[in-house]
Amino acid sequence: EWTKTIPKVKGIYTQIEPICKALQINQENCDRAMISISFNRIDPLFMYTQLLKEALLQIEDDDAKSIKELVEYCHLQDDVSKTTLDKIEREYRNHTAIWWYTGPYFIYSMLNCGLRQMDVDIILKMGFFIRHLHQHITELHREQKANIPAKFEVFRGQGLTT
Repeated sequence: EWTKTIPKVKGIYTQIEPICKALQINQENCDRAMISISFNRIDPLFMYTQLLKEALLQIEDDDAKSIKELVEYCHLQDDVSKTTLDKIEREYRNHTAIWWYTGPYFIYSMLNCGLRQMDVDIILKMGFFIRHLHQHITELHREQKANIPAKFEVFRGQGLTT
């Protein structure tokens, strides 16, 4: 019964063979999910992604409730420290979505993983954040487009330290 309430628990095994089989199946599923483009499904995938994005941008929900739900979800996943989750719950509104996305927090990796694997649970839990990120980028684009007449390129990058 408790295995159904903890999402990370995939099963209970007493023999090594079923564990190996389950790990093999899980690895194959992960490998399939990591393939970025399937050429025979590119149009439907693009279409569904656009529809999902548009739906997420149209949702108007309570940000405080959404932040709380994301924090509760992350507590269940047990991947993020309680200190970080408490900071997000307390201080989310004090900073822009871009600040959280580029900061040393789990937001970038969680969002990237959810989008790459098309994990609807993660995408929906982060819907408010995706919406805020989109709005902030759109606002910055509008401001910069008015001030900078020429086209310019932007990149998201990470620095490496030695």
